[in-house]
Amino acid sequence: MSESIHGHQVMEMMASSATTYTESELLAQVASKFGQNARFHTCMDSNLTSKNLIDFFTSKGKIVESEQGLSLALSNMC
Repeated sequence: MSESIHGHQVMEMMASSATTYTESELLAQVASKFGQNARFHTCMDSNLTSKNLIDFFTSKGKIVESEQGLSLALSNMC
């Protein structure tokens, strides 16, 4: 099994790109950077797929959805 990646690395990737993504674009970018089968962890959960991680961050207000797509809520980064 591969090593778990902290979810903050995905937030850092989004912050450095300053891009708004569709969900499929974000999933593709995460897969490109971290690998198709990467698993992630946060302070609250572990063994998350990229889709699980994005859903988790969205539920916590760290990723926000607008008409333009998904973007990082910089004010909610920890």
